[in-house]
Amino acid sequence: MKTDSAAQKAGVLAGDLLLSIDGNAVKTFDDVRRYVSIRPETPITIRIERKGEFLELPMVPQRTEITDQFGNKMELGIIGIVTNQETGNFRLQTYGPLEAVGQGAVESWHIVTGTFNYLANLVTGRMKADQLGGPIRVAQASGQMATLGVAAVLQLAAVLSVSIGLLNLMPVPVLDGGHLMFYAVEAVRGKPVGPGAQDIAFRIGFAMVLMLMVFATWNDISMLIG
Repeated sequence: MKTDSAAQKAGVLAGDLLLSIDGNAVKTFDDVRRYVSIRPETPITIRIERKGEFLELPMVPQRTEITDQFGNKMELGIIGIVTNQETGNFRLQTYGPLEAVGQGAVESWHIVTGTFNYLANLVTGRMKADQLGGPIRVAQASGQMATLGVAAVLQLAAVLSVSIGLLNLMPVPVLDGGHLMFYAVEAVRGKPVGPGAQDIAFRIGFAMVLMLMVFATWNDISMLIG
């Protein structure tokens, strides 16, 4: 456990067994990392077992800027709990075909919930918008993952596929989610939305998507020039 961390301030001790966070069961350290990283400065409660006694400890993940092995900077929430992976004890876990499908669904759900939590943090000001990336950052990340091997590239491709699919389902005209929204309105009204209203909606939707692309590309350029 790190000194002066949220976990230490909350009273977590070395050897405590972490059972759950906000009622969500913890099975691996990745469960902790995923849940905490997208909740900087958001109060959480962890449940631990200490020598047969069960305790619930409230804490607030600290918003921290970290730099990965490629020099990329990002802001995440951390509580300061250290895993034995940091001392070099890594665990390799394999899955059968059916288990792999289930695990893929779980990972996809983590990406979806993480995306929505990031958007919520943007609105509340807990996280910065400069972490939104565009085509330049995707290309850079692809090159970096390629140096780690085929597995890392496939993982990045999976993350991008889920993220793009989620974006495409947003209720924004010109996207598939926008078409589904029009179908839902038609089902409620009993008749389709008029051509004029659809034309205006598509123009607004196109402008929103274009602005998002420009903003993300600007973030990429800003990152490159420092």
